[in-house]
Amino acid sequence: MIRVLVADDQALVRGSFRLLVDTAPGLTAVGEAGTGAEAVELARDLSPDVVLMDVRMPEMDGVEATRRIRGSAATANTRVLILTTFDLDEYVYAALRAGAGGFLLKDTPPGDLLTAIRVIASGEGLLAPTVTRRLIAEFARRPDPAGPPARGLGGVTEREREVLVLIARGLSNAEIAGHLNLSLATVKTHVGRLLGKLGARDRAQLVIVAYETGLVSAAPHDLRAAPPL
Repeated sequence: MIRVLVADDQALVRGSFRLLVDTAPGLTAVGEAGTGAEAVELARDLSPDVVLMDVRMPEMDGVEATRRIRGSAATANTRVLILTTFDLDEYVYAALRAGAGGFLLKDTPPGDLLTAIRVIASGEGLLAPTVTRRLIAEFARRPDPAGPPARGLGGVTEREREVLVLIARGLSNAEIAGHLNLSLATVKTHVGRLLGKLGARDRAQLVIVAYETGLVSAAPHDLRAAPPL
């Protein structure tokens, strides 16, 4: 059973998401938070598998709440799926840097949202197609002001680099397996090794590493939509 915490400052929205989660097979809502600070506290107390996190909330926004949840040893295994009505570059970029496993708009169809929760809970990253395109454009428009990337690709094999490129372009494990003529189990092994070697917490952060190290550029052919849920 996947345990879900719903964090949104609007009670009606929280209730709607909670009802949706509770009526879905294999999912259960364990609590609701109305502020970012409350989300951090409840994540620590309830140990949910996934937090549905709104971006704009009082006291503490969803990005900072995500950073605290993912950065604490007590809640490091809790994954965060950002939900917002605002398809804005700064939120996508900041949320992924904070450790969010995925980013969807609130008008996502209910079935797709439930699928997204299961994907995030399994450890894979997920971005809405429009968000993927905007994220890539963001890397092209605003390079990291910190200068050279802190993480390089030392120790990453050529095959792992190929897998990382395809992850950064939005392909699922199954699509990567078909593209490289590998078994799904082999692809999962490569992804696991990339996570370990690059110090990434999840698949979404592998996308950041791929762009920040220059392995993938924001050239026009990279502006493909992520595969549908």
